[in-house]
Amino acid sequence: MQFNSYIFILCFLPLTLLVYFGLNHFKLERGAKVSLFFASLWFYGYFNQFYLLIICASIVVNYAISRLMYLYENKVKKSILTIGVLFNVGLIFYFKYYDFFISNVNSVFNTDFVLKNLTLPLGISFFTFQQISFMVDSFKGETKDYSFIEYALFVSFFPQLVAGPIVLHSELIPQFRDEKKWKINFDNLSRGIMMFTRGLAKKILIADLFGTAVDWGFAQAALYSSGENALSTWEAVIVMLSYTFQIYFDFSGYSDMAIGLGAMFNLKIPVNFNSPYKALSVADFWKRWHMTLTGFLTAYVYIPLGGNRKGKLRTYINTMIVFIVSGIWHGANWTFILWGIIHGLGQCFNKLFRGVHLKIVEMIDKSFIKVPLMAVLRAFEWAVTFAFLNVTWLLFRADSILLWKQILARLFVRYYFIKDELLECFRIPKIRYLLSAFGLEMSDNAVLMMSMYIVMGLALVLCLFFKNNSETVYKKNVTSLVVTAVLLMICIVSLGKVSTFLYFNF
Repeated sequence: MQFNSYIFILCFLPLTLLVYFGLNHFKLERGAKVSLFFASLWFYGYFNQFYLLIICASIVVNYAISRLMYLYENKVKKSILTIGVLFNVGLIFYFKYYDFFISNVNSVFNTDFVLKNLTLPLGISFFTFQQISFMVDSFKGETKDYSFIEYALFVSFFPQLVAGPIVLHSELIPQFRDEKKWKINFDNLSRGIMMFTRGLAKKILIADLFGTAVDWGFAQAALYSSGENALSTWEAVIVMLSYTFQIYFDFSGYSDMAIGLGAMFNLKIPVNFNSPYKALSVADFWKRWHMTLTGFLTAYVYIPLGGNRKGKLRTYINTMIVFIVSGIWHGANWTFILWGIIHGLGQCFNKLFRGVHLKIVEMIDKSFIKVPLMAVLRAFEWAVTFAFLNVTWLLFRADSILLWKQILARLFVRYYFIKDELLECFRIPKIRYLLSAFGLEMSDNAVLMMSMYIVMGLALVLCLFFKNNSETVYKKNVTSLVVTAVLLMICIVSLGKVSTFLYFNF
């Protein structure tokens, strides 16, 4: 089930809230948790009931292995942990990477092993990582008193189930036990509705608009790598920027909606974004983008490998391992692996030249024109980082490394036309009415160009000059009520078709 669907907004969500708080009202706390668990299973298995078998089996096996570790000590306990981790890695490998692995074996060794063409279960990367973290913490003795229903609800809680954030048991299960959270809180409910609505607007009104341009651009590039029908320089730039904005507003919109939904149930879901396009370096970007994944990889991969405690060379190696794991986690394609490698190299570059950067900042601090020089330095750092992100996002979106290279090559062909089909992706009828109101009569092509510039400019302004939705103070007044109601109605009316969130694919 999708957050941006009629059945979720008009049926599933109000019904789930009513049953959950209704049972809590009659002191049936365990029944309330069970109802929320089954509602989450309904949400997860709505389009494919086969998914339910996978997640339920995964929950039962992981919980059993975690309990088993409390019965043994030392080597036996470590062996049980190893078996548990291998089970989870094997599960995700089979469904997500088996065909990728076999196709590469066939290619390298000229074999003809049959591909299984398996359906990727939604959110398997997310709920598998959550369960690995739980298992490791069980090994440390931190989860002894958790009941099965608490564990099952921790894994399956629908706001964060299929696209994160990656939540740790210590962040969620204690909240399920807090009696103060069992009663409906209208402050949290109103804040949750406002945040959910803004996240929904990000997805429907912004991300999906850019998505049409991205789909057209990549389809065009796949058909025509050269010649008059291939992408021009401006088209390649527009498509590249469009995906940069699409993935931001799509994923941050989902994360905002997840936090808003959690607030409706009086539960605090971790923040996953902190204005990532304000980053001044690759290292800064990864402190702001998909923060829960960064936290997981730091705690459960980077630090166990030794982190930065074993010398500079080992630090760089550990950093590269983390980013290769991140790339593989995102998908079964060499594009994701290369994407991880490039970001890992960018992170290592930041570490290598950190001392030089600090010296430059120190020199600027001593200058009599400190303020303008610092502004120039920050603008340069931002521009380099943003360009790096644009180029690597292209790789993230491309179906193959070859397609990525072909689109990059089109940035330098010096053809500056823009096809009507691409401009049509930015058609917003209200723009023409607005221009007419000011007495500006323009050709249809000029209006589309104006619309594209306005959308691009507004997207950049929202990314750079506005607070995150999680940082916003939500005032409970008539203005907020009207704005939220109007925005929600616009989103619902614009739900013509249900578009999948990008991170559902991972």
